[in-house]
Amino acid sequence: MDGQFLDLMTRIGSAAREAAAELAFAPPEQKTAGLLAAADAIDGSVDLILDANAKDMDFARGKGISPAMLDRLRLDGGRVAGIAAALREVARQPDPVGRVLEEWDRPNGLQIRRVATPLGVVGVIYESRPNVTADAGALCLKAGNAVILRGGSESFHSSVAIHGCMVLGLKKAGLPEAAIQLVPVRDRDMVSAMLTAVDYIDVIVPRGGKGLVGLVQREARVPVFAHLEGICHVYADGAADLEKARRVVLNAKTRRTGICGSAECLLIDRAFYAKHGAVLIEDLVKAGVEVRTEGELLQVSGTVEAQLDDFGREFLDMIIAAKLVDGVDGAIAHIRRYGSNHTEAVLTEDDAVAERFFQRLDSAILMRNASTQFADGGEFGMGGEIGIATGKMHARGPVGAAQLCSFKYLVTGDGTIRG
Repeated sequence: MDGQFLDLMTRIGSAAREAAAELAFAPPEQKTAGLLAAADAIDGSVDLILDANAKDMDFARGKGISPAMLDRLRLDGGRVAGIAAALREVARQPDPVGRVLEEWDRPNGLQIRRVATPLGVVGVIYESRPNVTADAGALCLKAGNAVILRGGSESFHSSVAIHGCMVLGLKKAGLPEAAIQLVPVRDRDMVSAMLTAVDYIDVIVPRGGKGLVGLVQREARVPVFAHLEGICHVYADGAADLEKARRVVLNAKTRRTGICGSAECLLIDRAFYAKHGAVLIEDLVKAGVEVRTEGELLQVSGTVEAQLDDFGREFLDMIIAAKLVDGVDGAIAHIRRYGSNHTEAVLTEDDAVAERFFQRLDSAILMRNASTQFADGGEFGMGGEIGIATGKMHARGPVGAAQLCSFKYLVTGDGTIRG
């Protein structure tokens, strides 16, 4: 790796460490003021942000990026307003630092409290979505962490414009500007520099496609909050309500195809198929979705034959795999084999089926009669998220401010000694 990137990482990392030490005891009111000022700056910079995004969109089209990825990148007035609204929502959240998670007294006279504390310095590596610049910055600040942001090359100008608004908020609140830093270069060598910066970064959060997450998991020496592919399944049980199922399946696939909560596989119980036929697949085909399937379902007009690797693939496009299964156990077996432990939905009016689905699958998010597109920290009331963690260590599911905390034990005695 070129020495200039190591030098840049050292400068950024050292500044982040200093900022994190100050943020660890910043009053909640000061952090809230910084977030609200940043939201105001976003509102006042709409034209600047949209001009920057237009440059990014031209760059991305030149790279031949898919329509779904372009949708992730694209900003408009409504989406910029949504970024500001998310900052205000995070500002309204209870401050997670200093929460007493548990407390107890011991027979030896000690009083013990387990208290939430910041992680320190968080590194976020992401692709395409410029709103992550604001979401990640806000959530880390709320949790008392400094953050180093490395956005995708295609979202560079948008991220710079949004980051400028975040820094304005920090300045107005009297918080260290290095609390939210954006890597100022596009070079991929900075990703490697972050992954090995054990002296400066406490945890890495990758947010992007399989290639990015795989690279991070292979090369990181810093601990990682894994965010694997969103291979989300929707299972239509024999006891599903037809109209609910039709609404949910269409929304889960087509609302936004480029997000990790988009459904990538539809599993239909043979009992549902016997009652209602191929209506769910017909709805998808009419909506312009390419349905890749096998067996009896290939008789449905407009479907195409699935290849073996279509099951277990994150399409992030107007494409879905579909398959008939034998009841909830057939659906569970399929998801265990092909899923990524992200989000799965069961459509059923049978409580026992729903309970079995919830109990026997171990994905980070399990839903009943609801669209997988709700797999989002903002929709969970967290104000936003850095990503959906699919691992099992520390954070899992939407990673909001509370999940960006660790804890310490505070032990009080009264001249207490151990015998």
